[in-house]
Amino acid sequence: MDTMQGSKADLADADRLGAALVEIAEEASRLILPLWRGALDVHTKSDDSPVTIADRQAEALILERLAQRFPGVPVVSEEDASEFGVPEKIADRFFLVDPLDGTKAFVRGDPSFTVNIGLIQGGRPIAGAVVVPPTGEAWLTSSAGAIKKEPGRDPRPVKVRACPPAGGVALISHTMKPETLDDLRRRYGFAETQAMDSSVKLCRIAEGTADIYPRHGPTMEWDIAAAHAVLLAAGGRLTTPEGEPFLYGKATEGFRNGWFVARGA
Repeated sequence: MDTMQGSKADLADADRLGAALVEIAEEASRLILPLWRGALDVHTKSDDSPVTIADRQAEALILERLAQRFPGVPVVSEEDASEFGVPEKIADRFFLVDPLDGTKAFVRGDPSFTVNIGLIQGGRPIAGAVVVPPTGEAWLTSSAGAIKKEPGRDPRPVKVRACPPAGGVALISHTMKPETLDDLRRRYGFAETQAMDSSVKLCRIAEGTADIYPRHGPTMEWDIAAAHAVLLAAGGRLTTPEGEPFLYGKATEGFRNGWFVARGA
Protein backbone atom coordinates (compact mmCIF):
# COMPACT_ATOMS: atom_id res chain seq x y z
CA MET A 1 0.00 0.00 0.00
CA ASP A 2 1.38 3.41 -0.84
CA THR A 3 2.28 5.96 1.79
CA MET A 4 -0.10 8.90 1.56
CA GLN A 5 0.99 12.51 1.91
CA GLY A 6 -1.06 15.47 3.08
CA SER A 7 -4.18 15.48 5.20
CA LYS A 8 -6.72 17.16 2.91
CA ALA A 9 -6.64 14.67 0.04
CA ASP A 10 -6.67 11.68 2.38
CA LEU A 11 -9.59 12.94 4.44
CA ALA A 12 -11.65 13.66 1.33
CA ASP A 13 -11.19 10.16 -0.13
CA ALA A 14 -13.20 7.60 1.85
CA ASP A 15 -11.47 4.57 0.34
CA ARG A 16 -7.94 5.86 0.86
CA LEU A 17 -8.82 7.12 4.31
CA GLY A 18 -10.20 3.77 5.49
CA ALA A 19 -7.25 1.95 3.92
CA ALA A 20 -4.78 4.26 5.68
CA LEU A 21 -6.45 3.82 9.07
CA VAL A 22 -6.55 0.05 8.84
CA GLU A 23 -2.92 -0.04 7.72
CA ILE A 24 -1.89 1.91 10.82
CA ALA A 25 -4.08 -0.23 13.09
CA GLU A 26 -2.64 -3.42 11.60
CA GLU A 27 0.90 -2.17 12.18
CA ALA A 28 0.02 -1.52 15.83
CA SER A 29 -1.55 -4.98 16.00
CA ARG A 30 1.70 -6.58 14.84
CA LEU A 31 3.51 -4.71 17.60
CA ILE A 32 1.03 -5.83 20.27
CA LEU A 33 0.67 -9.49 19.35
CA PRO A 34 4.13 -10.74 20.48
CA LEU A 35 3.43 -9.20 23.91
CA TRP A 36 0.12 -11.03 24.35
CA ARG A 37 0.24 -13.82 26.92
CA GLY A 38 3.73 -12.71 27.85
CA ALA A 39 5.07 -11.67 31.24
CA LEU A 40 4.03 -8.03 31.35
CA ASP A 41 3.94 -5.56 34.20
CA VAL A 42 0.38 -4.33 34.66
CA HIS A 43 -0.06 -0.85 36.09
CA THR A 44 -3.23 0.76 37.41
CA LYS A 45 -4.36 4.13 36.08
CA SER A 46 -6.14 6.81 38.03
CA ASP A 47 -9.52 5.35 37.05
CA ASP A 48 -8.45 1.89 38.36
CA SER A 49 -8.26 0.44 34.84
CA PRO A 50 -5.13 -1.51 33.82
CA VAL A 51 -2.44 -0.39 31.38
CA THR A 52 0.57 -2.26 29.99
CA ILE A 53 3.57 -1.52 27.80
CA ALA A 54 1.51 -2.91 24.90
CA ASP A 55 -1.03 -0.07 25.28
CA ARG A 56 1.69 2.55 25.44
CA GLN A 57 3.85 1.28 22.59
CA ALA A 58 0.85 0.82 20.30
CA GLU A 59 -0.40 4.32 21.05
CA ALA A 60 3.02 5.87 20.39
CA LEU A 61 3.16 4.15 17.00
CA ILE A 62 -0.38 5.19 16.05
CA LEU A 63 0.18 8.81 17.06
CA GLU A 64 3.38 8.95 15.02
CA ARG A 65 1.72 7.49 11.93
CA LEU A 66 -1.31 9.77 12.16
CA ALA A 67 0.95 12.82 12.48
CA GLN A 68 2.86 11.70 9.38
CA ARG A 69 -0.20 11.04 7.23
CA PHE A 70 -2.66 13.60 8.55
CA PRO A 71 -0.59 16.54 9.78
CA GLY A 72 -2.53 19.14 11.69
CA VAL A 73 -5.50 16.89 12.55
CA PRO A 74 -5.78 16.67 16.35
CA VAL A 75 -5.89 13.33 18.14
CA VAL A 76 -7.48 12.39 21.45
CA SER A 77 -6.08 9.04 22.63
CA GLU A 78 -6.67 6.96 25.72
CA GLU A 79 -3.24 6.67 27.28
CA ASP A 80 -2.23 10.25 26.53
CA ALA A 81 -5.51 11.42 28.05
CA SER A 82 -4.94 9.24 31.12
CA GLU A 83 -1.46 10.67 31.69
CA PHE A 84 -1.90 14.31 30.66
CA GLY A 85 -5.65 14.89 30.71
CA VAL A 86 -8.09 15.59 27.89
CA PRO A 87 -8.23 18.89 25.99
CA GLU A 88 -10.71 21.50 27.18
CA LYS A 89 -11.98 21.92 23.62
CA ILE A 90 -11.47 20.11 20.33
CA ALA A 91 -11.66 20.91 16.63
CA ASP A 92 -14.64 19.98 14.49
CA ARG A 93 -12.55 17.19 12.91
CA PHE A 94 -10.30 14.99 15.02
CA PHE A 95 -9.17 11.42 15.57
CA LEU A 96 -10.12 9.22 18.53
CA VAL A 97 -7.65 6.42 19.30
CA ASP A 98 -7.83 3.46 21.64
CA PRO A 99 -4.60 1.52 21.04
CA LEU A 100 -5.73 -1.52 23.00
CA ASP A 101 -9.40 -1.72 23.88
CA GLY A 102 -10.03 -4.62 26.21
CA THR A 103 -6.83 -4.46 28.25
CA LYS A 104 -8.41 -6.64 30.94
CA ALA A 105 -9.00 -9.35 28.34
CA PHE A 106 -5.45 -8.87 27.04
CA VAL A 107 -4.05 -9.32 30.55
CA ARG A 108 -6.21 -12.43 31.13
CA GLY A 109 -4.91 -13.94 27.90
CA ASP A 110 -8.31 -13.75 26.19
CA PRO A 111 -8.36 -12.88 22.46
CA SER A 112 -11.15 -10.29 22.59
CA PHE A 113 -9.16 -7.04 22.41
CA THR A 114 -8.86 -4.53 19.61
CA VAL A 115 -6.93 -1.64 18.10
CA ASN A 116 -9.19 1.31 17.22
CA ILE A 117 -8.78 4.47 15.16
CA GLY A 118 -11.81 6.63 14.38
CA LEU A 119 -12.25 9.98 12.65
CA ILE A 120 -14.88 12.40 13.94
CA GLN A 121 -16.36 15.30 12.02
CA GLY A 122 -19.23 17.45 13.19
CA GLY A 123 -19.72 15.26 16.24
CA ARG A 124 -20.19 12.07 14.20
CA PRO A 125 -17.87 9.18 13.32
CA ILE A 126 -17.19 9.33 9.58
CA ALA A 127 -14.37 6.79 9.20
CA GLY A 128 -12.74 4.08 11.24
CA ALA A 129 -10.71 0.90 11.45
CA VAL A 130 -10.80 -1.85 14.07
CA VAL A 131 -8.34 -4.76 14.26
CA VAL A 132 -8.36 -7.89 16.47
CA PRO A 133 -4.67 -8.81 16.83
CA PRO A 134 -5.05 -12.51 17.80
CA THR A 135 -7.30 -13.37 14.84
CA GLY A 136 -6.08 -10.83 12.28
CA GLU A 137 -9.67 -9.75 11.65
CA ALA A 138 -10.09 -6.13 10.61
CA TRP A 139 -13.05 -3.93 9.76
CA LEU A 140 -12.83 -0.61 7.97
CA THR A 141 -15.01 2.01 6.38
CA SER A 142 -15.06 2.71 2.64
CA SER A 143 -17.08 4.64 0.08
CA ALA A 144 -19.09 1.46 -0.57
CA GLY A 145 -19.80 0.67 3.08
CA ALA A 146 -18.07 -1.51 5.66
CA ILE A 147 -15.33 -3.94 4.65
CA LYS A 148 -13.98 -6.94 6.56
CA LYS A 149 -10.48 -8.33 6.15
CA GLU A 150 -9.23 -11.60 7.57
CA PRO A 151 -6.31 -13.91 6.88
CA GLY A 152 -6.78 -16.28 3.96
CA ARG A 153 -9.73 -14.44 2.43
CA ASP A 154 -10.19 -11.52 0.10
CA PRO A 155 -11.59 -8.35 1.72
CA ARG A 156 -15.38 -8.38 1.47
CA PRO A 157 -18.27 -6.04 2.21
CA VAL A 158 -20.31 -6.70 5.34
CA LYS A 159 -23.78 -5.55 6.34
CA VAL A 160 -26.03 -5.77 9.34
CA ARG A 161 -28.81 -8.36 9.26
CA ALA A 162 -32.51 -8.12 9.94
CA CYS A 163 -33.25 -9.06 13.54
CA PRO A 164 -34.87 -12.53 13.79
CA PRO A 165 -38.61 -12.36 14.57
CA ALA A 166 -38.16 -14.42 17.73
CA GLY A 167 -35.60 -11.97 19.10
CA GLY A 168 -31.99 -11.45 18.22
CA VAL A 169 -28.57 -12.04 19.75
CA ALA A 170 -27.45 -9.47 22.31
CA LEU A 171 -23.80 -8.89 23.11
CA ILE A 172 -22.96 -8.30 26.76
CA SER A 173 -19.91 -8.03 28.98
CA HIS A 174 -18.45 -11.00 30.85
CA THR A 175 -19.07 -9.27 34.17
CA MET A 176 -22.74 -8.37 33.73
CA LYS A 177 -24.83 -9.17 36.78
CA PRO A 178 -27.84 -11.52 36.29
CA GLU A 179 -30.33 -8.90 37.49
CA THR A 180 -28.92 -6.37 35.01
CA LEU A 181 -29.22 -8.90 32.19
CA ASP A 182 -32.82 -9.66 33.14
CA ASP A 183 -33.67 -5.96 33.07
CA LEU A 184 -32.07 -5.49 29.63
CA ARG A 185 -33.83 -8.58 28.27
CA ARG A 186 -37.20 -7.20 29.35
CA ARG A 187 -36.41 -3.80 27.87
CA TYR A 188 -34.99 -4.89 24.51
CA GLY A 189 -36.55 -8.30 23.92
CA PHE A 190 -33.52 -10.27 22.75
CA ALA A 191 -33.54 -14.08 22.79
CA GLU A 192 -29.87 -15.02 23.15
CA THR A 193 -26.72 -13.53 24.60
CA GLN A 194 -23.02 -13.75 23.87
CA ALA A 195 -20.40 -12.35 26.24
CA MET A 196 -17.32 -10.65 24.85
CA ASP A 197 -15.03 -7.72 25.52
CA SER A 198 -14.03 -4.58 23.64
CA SER A 199 -15.32 -2.74 20.59
CA VAL A 200 -15.46 -5.99 18.62
CA LYS A 201 -19.09 -6.22 19.78
CA LEU A 202 -20.06 -3.40 17.42
CA CYS A 203 -18.16 -5.07 14.58
CA ARG A 204 -20.01 -8.35 15.13
CA ILE A 205 -23.28 -6.48 14.69
CA ALA A 206 -21.85 -4.76 11.60
CA GLU A 207 -21.00 -8.10 10.00
CA GLY A 208 -24.43 -9.57 10.78
CA THR A 209 -23.54 -12.16 13.42
CA ALA A 210 -25.33 -10.35 16.27
CA ASP A 211 -28.16 -7.87 16.61
CA ILE A 212 -27.94 -5.57 19.60
CA TYR A 213 -25.49 -4.25 22.17
CA PRO A 214 -27.18 -2.28 24.97
CA ARG A 215 -24.57 -0.46 27.03
CA HIS A 216 -26.03 0.90 30.24
CA GLY A 217 -22.72 1.79 31.78
CA PRO A 218 -19.69 4.07 31.40
CA THR A 219 -17.47 4.22 28.33
CA MET A 220 -15.18 6.81 26.79
CA GLU A 221 -15.46 8.21 23.27
CA TRP A 222 -12.27 6.46 22.11
CA ASP A 223 -13.69 3.10 23.22
CA ILE A 224 -16.32 3.00 20.49
CA ALA A 225 -15.77 5.71 17.86
CA ALA A 226 -13.96 3.53 15.29
CA ALA A 227 -16.38 0.63 15.61
CA HIS A 228 -19.34 3.02 15.55
CA ALA A 229 -18.10 4.29 12.18
CA VAL A 230 -17.90 0.70 10.91
CA LEU A 231 -21.40 -0.06 12.22
CA LEU A 232 -22.85 2.98 10.46
CA ALA A 233 -21.11 2.02 7.21
CA ALA A 234 -22.64 -1.46 7.49
CA GLY A 235 -26.17 -0.05 7.82
CA GLY A 236 -26.50 -0.19 11.59
CA ARG A 237 -27.09 2.52 14.14
CA LEU A 238 -26.00 3.58 17.60
CA THR A 239 -28.17 5.95 19.63
CA THR A 240 -29.00 6.90 23.17
CA PRO A 241 -31.51 4.49 24.80
CA GLU A 242 -34.17 7.08 23.93
CA GLY A 243 -33.23 6.94 20.25
CA GLU A 244 -31.45 10.30 20.12
CA PRO A 245 -28.24 10.82 18.07
CA PHE A 246 -25.01 9.82 19.80
CA LEU A 247 -22.42 12.57 19.46
CA TYR A 248 -18.66 12.90 19.96
CA GLY A 249 -16.33 15.71 20.92
CA LYS A 250 -17.81 16.15 24.40
CA ALA A 251 -14.73 17.96 25.73
CA THR A 252 -16.64 19.67 28.53
CA GLU A 253 -17.65 16.21 29.77
CA GLY A 254 -14.14 14.79 29.56
CA PHE A 255 -15.03 12.79 26.42
CA ARG A 256 -17.19 10.49 28.52
CA ASN A 257 -20.12 8.68 26.95
CA GLY A 258 -23.60 8.25 28.27
CA TRP A 259 -25.59 5.05 27.85
CA PHE A 260 -26.14 3.82 24.32
CA VAL A 261 -27.72 1.04 22.28
CA ALA A 262 -26.13 -0.34 19.10
CA ARG A 263 -28.39 -2.21 16.68
CA GLY A 264 -28.33 -3.90 13.34
CA ALA A 265 -31.12 -3.51 10.78
